[in-house]
Amino acid sequence: MASRGYDMTPTMYSPDGRIYQVEYAIETVKRGTLALGISTKEGVIMAVEEKPRALQTREVTQKIFQVDFHIGVAAAGYIPDARVQVDNARLFSQGNKMTYDESVEVGTVAKHLADQSHQFTQYSGVRPNGVALIIAGVDQKGESIYVTDPSGTFVQYAAIAIGAGSEEVNSFLEKNYNSEMNLEDAAALAIAAINLKDEKKDEVRNVKMAKVTTKGKEFEKISESDLKKYSQNVSKFNV
Repeated sequence: MASRGYDMTPTMYSPDGRIYQVEYAIETVKRGTLALGISTKEGVIMAVEEKPRALQTREVTQKIFQVDFHIGVAAAGYIPDARVQVDNARLFSQGNKMTYDESVEVGTVAKHLADQSHQFTQYSGVRPNGVALIIAGVDQKGESIYVTDPSGTFVQYAAIAIGAGSEEVNSFLEKNYNSEMNLEDAAALAIAAINLKDEKKDEVRNVKMAKVTTKGKEFEKISESDLKKYSQNVSKFNV
């Protein structure tokens, strides 16, 4: 195999200019369950696909996290790595608040986490983070969504999906996303996207969701009863 000898450490480039350990980490993200972020004029939506076991407590969300009162994170990939990054982001956000006496910007948190991920591609004895994060929130500049990946890249999007099947879902979002849609329609779009390959497009059993509204600027998990209400609008999208 051509990679042998070059894939044992993230500090070594292969002859064709690749860092295999980083590519392996990105492949881990592609095997993770789906996560989405959608930005609207009324706020941002974070949604993930979670399939709990029979006796698992359904109310506890494993892949959506609150970073600050106005910022949330949805993760795809190796979730223990996500928890460590989220703790890092929380500490960074609180430090920013104490230093500058103002809420940290969403893009600043995204850049910080991307910088941290990049460090794990530069030293031997470590491995890249096996998770990608959707960092979404509302700050002084308005609504914004960023994605970080194991390479240390961070990019801003209006709507984005990461994880297994994300290529098809992103094509679906490109066809149906509208920057003028309201928050309820964005939630319905997220439900339709997660159920893209399923027969029932309005199923919410395996959907977890959170939002940050432009008006309130506060992270809030969305209840299953509200998800069922939002799912009634799924039929308006071209599935």
